[in-house]
Amino acid sequence: MAQSFDVPLQSRIVDDKSPICIPFILSRIETYQKQHPYTSRPFIIGLNGVQGVGKTTLVRALAETLQSREGLPTLVVSIDDFYLTHADQLALAAANPDNQLVQYRGEPGTHDIPLLTSFLSSLTSPFPPEGIHIPSYDKSLFSGLGDRAPPSTWTHITSPPKIVILEGWLVGFRPLSPVALEAKYCSPTSKTLHRHLPAHLMFINSCLEKYQQIWDQFDAFVHVDAEDLGWVYEWRIQQEQGLRREKGVEGGMTDEQVRKFVDCYFPAYELYIDGIRNGVLGERKKACQLRLVVGRDRAVKESVVI
Repeated sequence: MAQSFDVPLQSRIVDDKSPICIPFILSRIETYQKQHPYTSRPFIIGLNGVQGVGKTTLVRALAETLQSREGLPTLVVSIDDFYLTHADQLALAAANPDNQLVQYRGEPGTHDIPLLTSFLSSLTSPFPPEGIHIPSYDKSLFSGLGDRAPPSTWTHITSPPKIVILEGWLVGFRPLSPVALEAKYCSPTSKTLHRHLPAHLMFINSCLEKYQQIWDQFDAFVHVDAEDLGWVYEWRIQQEQGLRREKGVEGGMTDEQVRKFVDCYFPAYELYIDGIRNGVLGERKKACQLRLVVGRDRAVKESVVI
């Protein structure tokens, strides 16, 4: 849900990221305001972090600082709230029955890009006097398959934000050329790509083209990276175990189920993480991307401005 900063106990990682990230973002906002002193357009931040890395904690700290300390109305939006409806996801899966990458929500192609585009346009155009509603997705519906929440439950805002943070695990992914994708597929270091047909990977790659108009609107970008992407399996298992302890329940995913869950996302990490590491915003927005690299303990080992 947008503007929700509650963090479960099992996610409360010691935060050594915001002391690096917040000054960087404040400096970018200051530069933006000097360059555009009369604009009403919000400053848009893209934020990407692998699962379990501490992204939620960072987003919360960043949003609270901008909102409370700096007095900048801040809206946090998750790309997860723009998944296809349940019916549209079923149709996508049925149209591609052999492609395991799009049988469930998550990968490029499973989001409603026209809805996200329209939503951002309502924020970057003159703000409508009646306000706007923020789409929401309920992952618990249809036995966990999920569906878009009824519009009557969407959060309504009546004044424009000064800052928008769009966060998500695939935010900033740039599509590859066919040659580059083939090279990734044939790499001996690949963990999961060989489990899928090249045509199936090309399908999500082509779907990713539609996301680029969104990423191109970013004024700053934050990437929380890992020295070893394979740690995402370990971190996600730790999250699931912590959730069970916190709630005192026996249910939840087993370690093997978690591994299979992460397997669904890992091909995109393998394909697109290098593109984010090399820079999402291009030559026109130099020094507008911050990359934080964490170790196995999720503590920051390196920070780089791109």
